[in-house]
Amino acid sequence: MYWINLALTRMGFWITWALIPIVVEIIPAIISTIKLMRLHLHEPKLTPPGKWPWVTIIVPVYNSEDTLFECIRSINNQTYPKSAMQIVLANNQSTDDSFGAYARAQNTFPELILRYVNTDKGKARALNTAIYESIGIYVINIDSDGLLEKNAVKNMVLRFENDNSIAAMTGAILPKREMVQNVKGFWHKMLAKNEYYEYAQAFLSGRTIESSKDQLFTMSGAFSAFRREVLMETFLYDIDTIGEDTDMTFQIRTRLGKKVVICADAIFYVEPISGFSELYTQRQRWQRGELEVTENYMSQTASLKRFFKNFLVRRMIIDHTFTFPRMIWTFASFVLVAFGYAPLILILSYALIYALYVFVAIINFASVCVILRKYPGEQHFYSHLWWVTLLLPLYMFVNSWIRLVGIINAMTTQATWHMRGVGEEYHRITAVLRDDVETIREQRRRDRKGK
Repeated sequence: MYWINLALTRMGFWITWALIPIVVEIIPAIISTIKLMRLHLHEPKLTPPGKWPWVTIIVPVYNSEDTLFECIRSINNQTYPKSAMQIVLANNQSTDDSFGAYARAQNTFPELILRYVNTDKGKARALNTAIYESIGIYVINIDSDGLLEKNAVKNMVLRFENDNSIAAMTGAILPKREMVQNVKGFWHKMLAKNEYYEYAQAFLSGRTIESSKDQLFTMSGAFSAFRREVLMETFLYDIDTIGEDTDMTFQIRTRLGKKVVICADAIFYVEPISGFSELYTQRQRWQRGELEVTENYMSQTASLKRFFKNFLVRRMIIDHTFTFPRMIWTFASFVLVAFGYAPLILILSYALIYALYVFVAIINFASVCVILRKYPGEQHFYSHLWWVTLLLPLYMFVNSWIRLVGIINAMTTQATWHMRGVGEEYHRITAVLRDDVETIREQRRRDRKGK
């Protein structure tokens, strides 16, 4: 008992920090899981329309020679009537033989209504041009390097047709499990499996809860759907931000006051992460786009009167303000050890905090397993990754540092779609350190001469 009391007393400093995951993540995770299960059990039965409406599927194309044909094949394999689908391939200055992939698809899938249009460079410009070419009642955007699950289009249209209040929706994004399984290299495989796990929990659990409160922060740029009439009320995709998908979400929900949701049973499969360097640039780009759009819309919605009722304010506090305590934990560890704080107590404190985050991952794991029952293959693969719950907090911790770098870079560098990679960042840091060391040496030489 003496040793337990001593440990708890000396862990007091860190137990205070443990309140952050408890209050901000664990309690909300438990409440959200209960809500999620209730929503899943009371899903309304959707009635198919008497006649399926026209749908336009837009595929922005940029150097997509290797993936475009299979993407079109996944459209051809849809259970939605081909006679009611228009496919617009919006080429934004490709330099490879993407057109050849389109020509091959024309010959292979003669029932598809395919169009190929050339646009100015940039994904946002390509999407905007294709929107004006669209004839569908609904417009769906998908990336050219992914694959649609066979019922994805039909499930999205069913949601639209059964709920007139829905203006736009995002689908669920999952890495292709076959490609995740075939990833080479131990560390790359660990990264890919954590990413798969993260996507499953983020879309099937996190965004479903956001959607139920009409607080969906962003539609996925890889797979989103709209009522065309609503799209034409917006300013279309913003070509001046790297977060054009988030900006479109806020245009529809905040500026137009319309409903944006997720269709969790419309799945789009993407390639797994190619390595840590891509993770580093990708998450910084997401962070930067989020900050750009948030800055714009916070000025419109975050009045002092309803400051803490605004979900955007709460999102920024949780996603960004609590990034800094994680940084403090890391640096405080070295300082406290230097001041004589017992390393064993630090280890026990970190173990407690880590266990709390694992608990959150387990709660989300259970809820996602239930949601994936409609997709036995995905459920089987996901459930066999149960052990990732033990690694996910570490993966998310690394991501939080990348996001912190993204916040710093957003304040100090000009926005661009192509972010600096790990290698370039490393060379820049070492160059700055060498310059600082040389400055110190030069100052010392001057001080010696002065004496």
